[in-house]
Amino acid sequence: MTPKEEKTKQLFELLASVTDPEDVKNLLADLCTKKEVENMAERVFAARLLMEGKTYNQVMEKADISSATLSRVSQCVQYGKGYKNLLK
Repeated sequence: MTPKEEKTKQLFELLASVTDPEDVKNLLADLCTKKEVENMAERVFAARLLMEGKTYNQVMEKADISSATLSRVSQCVQYGKGYKNLLK
């Protein structure tokens, strides 16, 4: 495992260990800018809308997200592993 892979693994393990929403909030505040957290929140919101069967146009009306980012989110919803397993 490369040093970068080890550091990434440690990050994933840290995130997986946090169980309290307030601790998650504080950790993300330490790790990310406010805008980065807001962008992640918009992606999750858009993913939920897509998983509910909303169209691109409907999602664009409700979410503050670019069409390029929405396309990426859509690909992850369709073919990825994260959203389907975590958003129900």
